Amino acid sequence: MVLEKLGGSLQDALKKIVGAGRIDERTVSEVVRDIQRALLQADVNVKLVMNLSKRIKERSLKEDVPPGMSPREHVVQIVYQELINIIGRRYDLSLGKQIIMMIGLQGSGKTTTTAKLARYFQRKGLKPGVICADTYRPGAYEQLKTLCERLNLAFYGEPGERDAVTIVAHGLKSLERYDVKIIDTAGRHGLERELIREMEEIHRVAEPDHKFLVLDAAMGQQASEQARAFNESIGITGVIITKLDGTAKGGGALSAVSETSSSIAFIGVGERPDDLERFEPDRFISRLLGMGDIKTLIEKAEETIDEEEFDIEAMMRGRFTLKEMYKQLEAINKLGPLKQVMQMLPIGKLGLDISDETYQITKERLDRYRIVMNSMTERELEDPRVINSSRISRISRGSGTEPEVVRELLKYHRTMQKAMKGLRGGRFNVQKMMKRMGM
Repeated sequence: MVLEKLGGSLQDALKKIVGAGRIDERTVSEVVRDIQRALLQADVNVKLVMNLSKRIKERSLKEDVPPGMSPREHVVQIVYQELINIIGRRYDLSLGKQIIMMIGLQGSGKTTTTAKLARYFQRKGLKPGVICADTYRPGAYEQLKTLCERLNLAFYGEPGERDAVTIVAHGLKSLERYDVKIIDTAGRHGLERELIREMEEIHRVAEPDHKFLVLDAAMGQQASEQARAFNESIGITGVIITKLDGTAKGGGALSAVSETSSSIAFIGVGERPDDLERFEPDRFISRLLGMGDIKTLIEKAEETIDEEEFDIEAMMRGRFTLKEMYKQLEAINKLGPLKQVMQMLPIGKLGLDISDETYQITKERLDRYRIVMNSMTERELEDPRVINSSRISRISRGSGTEPEVVRELLKYHRTMQKAMKGLRGGRFNVQKMMKRMGM
């Protein structure tokens, strides 16, 4: 998950607000302390954390509660808004002709991210081309060339040429007819002067529209220092944070953006070519707080699968037949790991937790479920509640599976149905609260 530990800690803090009988200074102070602890443990800059804490406390105790909103909802809204403020505004990126320069320290995932970024524009209907200007790292040319070939992306490089500036000049001319030209520069080692000079020369020749600094989510507090140094050299316009799907704390990279007076443009959320997301501050914080990210989920679905295959409204109505559940799970599998998809629905700790076991839905398991369902009657598929022990035995014999597999399918169906009902039910309804808050 994206910053799973930080998200869990923040959701635990908000649960205290949700469960509070009344919102007073003691409750607010306790919640603010929990948020402070969560952010500091995630390596978010201390100064940012202290300023955030102060604003949350002041606003929670002094602001009038808006009409139609409860005091609990108001405090949750304040936390949501202030967290968005510390990670900056949305990055402005057009889908027209442009030149992008990629920079960063070696090992940050810059080369892989370059291919992912080109794939992003390719999915949007543009023609991207990639230039390999890394003449220092052995294997950089072959790695990027292989990635581009795999994704059917235009690629330019000169393995025998040692002058990166010359390669860039030739590459821009060769890829002139392409909409988006992305330059992958050499990864820096602690910002050596020679490589900085080369970066500045490439910048002068290419005149890029965007200069993206690629930061590893695991960098911690060092990220701010690196961001500041790169920014002083050529002026960073945006940041891409990689490996946010792992166990890295990530807060250092997130808060480093404040050093560049820019914004986070993209985040890496997995190893697949499509696992690079536009960074939307409001959506990111919503997901972090367990409120889901329906807009991103819909966009992913529109890009990946047919509209008829994936009915998000059906998922959120909370009533699944077995046939509907299977159809949706098949479609979800095309979007990526189920856990990643489910985290875009508001069923986290403010709604309903789902166990790791529930997430483990594989193609093999889906195939097994389909065989079981082929041995069910229409009535059983429409209303699994009618399936008793004698029906389980019959379905088991007909499908050539053990009775335990049939029970596993029924249990999985009940769990998923309960999870979806969590979108609507409960004393503290996340969906209604999000609607009132304009989220």
